[in-house]
Amino acid sequence: MFSSRSKVLASIFTVGALALASCSSDSSDSAASNDSASGDSYRVGINQLVQHPALDAATAGFKEAFEEAGVDVTFDEQNANGEQGTALTISQQFASDNLDLVLAVATPAAQATAQNITNIPVLFTAVTDAVSAELVDSNEAPGGNVTGTSDIAPIEQQLELLQQLVPDAESIGIVYASGEVNSQVQVDEVTKAAEPLGLSVKTQTVTTVNEIQQAVEALGDVDVIYVPTDNMVVSGISSLVQVAEQKQIPVIAAEAGTVEGGALATLGIDYTELGRQTGEMALRILQDGEDPATMPVETATEFTYVINEDAAERQGVEIPQEILDKADRV
Repeated sequence: MFSSRSKVLASIFTVGALALASCSSDSSDSAASNDSASGDSYRVGINQLVQHPALDAATAGFKEAFEEAGVDVTFDEQNANGEQGTALTISQQFASDNLDLVLAVATPAAQATAQNITNIPVLFTAVTDAVSAELVDSNEAPGGNVTGTSDIAPIEQQLELLQQLVPDAESIGIVYASGEVNSQVQVDEVTKAAEPLGLSVKTQTVTTVNEIQQAVEALGDVDVIYVPTDNMVVSGISSLVQVAEQKQIPVIAAEAGTVEGGALATLGIDYTELGRQTGEMALRILQDGEDPATMPVETATEFTYVINEDAAERQGVEIPQEILDKADRV
């Protein structure tokens, strides 16, 4: 997306709270050890909506949990390439594949999977609001065969970071996909949190990646752009950043992968850890017999503070030393 010379500063700390023939596949990828503690072997399907850094990290973390536990498992990885119709096709195939469990990565993939698979456990990750997405009855008691981990962002803290980096900001622009319920939830939360801070919010929606540049232009002269964990927009982050930098508008992101792609900063989810957390839930289901219906939806306990210094220079932002001091590497 941008120069490999980009310097990314990161610090992880506890905050207290994207037809099967058309999809990419790493089918039958065995990431297991033959020294399984239980002696059992498992077959797990992975339905990932689209390839981008956050979702890739979540999938990798999920698989690492099995590897670290020494469990004998074969993964059937499928990627829907951003198409919910393809995610549906993948889930339909999984439903007839005699799998032990399915992981769905991102909200649209989770909705497709839950719609088609009702007789085996389904876990989701990188889902912002499982209740609004109608995946569970409640976060505390999911009530069916579906549960998982939420990537809800610490929005109030992110807006505090925004004001530290752009203290004169009065308006926030957000571009998001109209078809992603997870993004609408985040936009509502940002709007709610921005009002007491004296920040107005202007939004533009897109239906394809190709509309992102035009949407950024349509935001007009906003003072800063906030990028939610929107699978479509994150997939096209280079297009968004290109226009923002032409207009000298700083870009704040909801997660670290977007910063690596050219946004200025975030206090966001560590998706590898979120995926690992989901993998640990899967092991409790497969090995210990826990019931997804009674397993509460879990949230991240660690967030990552990330600053892209090269992006800061391009976007005309001087990073305060107090923020640099929080970074793991300077």
